[in-house]
Amino acid sequence: MLSRVPFSLAMNNRRQRIHDLVLALLAQQGDLELLAGDGTGLPSGDPGNWIERNRRVVQRYQALVRSAVTLDALVDQEVQGGFQPPANDL
Repeated sequence: MLSRVPFSLAMNNRRQRIHDLVLALLAQQGDLELLAGDGTGLPSGDPGNWIERNRRVVQRYQALVRSAVTLDALVDQEVQGGFQPPANDL
């Protein structure tokens, strides 16, 4: 008989796994950019460039998080029931 894990505990475990995956992906990044606090530190000083740079940085982090979520889902699927390749009808 399979024991059921409470939903809140399962979500905490999943969140921790995703967190660990994000940290591992971040550790593999060569140059880690951080958000700029204001536009004064940029060479051009143009607020439009500052906003665009921060948007690119956020998109990079979002891609890392999406990758971690996808990896977690794939591992979870493998553990739960295993990946079933399509049957060969030949």
